[in-house]
Amino acid sequence: MSTTPELVAIVDYGMGNLRSVAQAVAAAARDLPVQVQVTQDPQVVRQAQRVILPGQGAMPDCMAQLQATALLPALLQAVKTKPLFGVCVGMQMLLERSEEGPAEGLGFIPGEVKKFQLAGKLQADGSRYKVPQMGWNRVWRTAAHDQHPLWRGIEDGAWFYFVHSYYAQVWDAAHCAGETEYGGRFTSAIAQGNLFAAQFHPEKSQDQGLQLYRNFLTWQP
Repeated sequence: MSTTPELVAIVDYGMGNLRSVAQAVAAAARDLPVQVQVTQDPQVVRQAQRVILPGQGAMPDCMAQLQATALLPALLQAVKTKPLFGVCVGMQMLLERSEEGPAEGLGFIPGEVKKFQLAGKLQADGSRYKVPQMGWNRVWRTAAHDQHPLWRGIEDGAWFYFVHSYYAQVWDAAHCAGETEYGGRFTSAIAQGNLFAAQFHPEKSQDQGLQLYRNFLTWQP
């Protein structure tokens, strides 16, 4: 008996690293009954069983691009009704607002996006912190989400790849699923109900990034 594949929509509003995200999700899907589709079509987002919201660049530009498309109503519906994974600026957009711009976010997670203020601070090896943070860093699970299904098969303190100058500050610790140290602790993953999002780039994070995407593809929140 054949199984109808689940449709995973990667939202294309002109501001994401879509090709690498799509390739990584397809690789993570390997033997799963999953169809991955990059789309600008709101109807495809509505029909999809799972949605991925990527984003890179400046949050004001991402929000402006999203609002200029017909995708926003379909995305707002998806955030409320189906598993959704936000990546990088796609995570930041889920919060209420950002200092960058400033800009208003989608408001699904209470919190604010802040700019790193690291001038004059030194790392353990004596070097200066650089902004943007660019490269590998560790993600530590929080007590609230230590057993979250998306962390399955990923060790606590695993290394993921980051590129960002702004970070999420959530108002409720219950929404913080992962933390990272860069001149202080900041929220690097968030979770609430059917939402999961990461500041880092799973598609650039090798095996642990693929495992995270695979966990998302089988997640039943």
